[in-house]
Amino acid sequence: QVQLVESGGGLVQTGGSLRLSCAALGNIVSISSMGWYRQAPGKQRELVAGITSGGSTNYADSVKGRFTISRANAKNTVSLQMNSLKPEDTAVYYCNAIMVTTTTLYNRNYWGQGTQVTVSS
Repeated sequence: QVQLVESGGGLVQTGGSLRLSCAALGNIVSISSMGWYRQAPGKQRELVAGITSGGSTNYADSVKGRFTISRANAKNTVSLQMNSLKPEDTAVYYCNAIMVTTTTLYNRNYWGQGTQVTVSS
């Protein structure tokens, strides 16, 4: 069984920082891309940041310059450093990974359980 385990959410004041981490656990053969999405109440889930196995990154315009995604391929982990947080960053943040496992033997989309980030004004 494969799972994505997230940690690091919480409550922070405007201008503060948080770091989210996600570990992919289980019978993993390979991971092509990893990333973070978020979903605020009443809104659709949106991509925050993504990173490929080669280290190429992409960010939502709203977080560029404030958030940094990083990945440790050897440990199957991805992190999101969030600085200068704003109230509009408040959402449930989900870890995402496209992985091949010993069960599927093809690329499949996996999601973490989500972690709440709340930024108070």
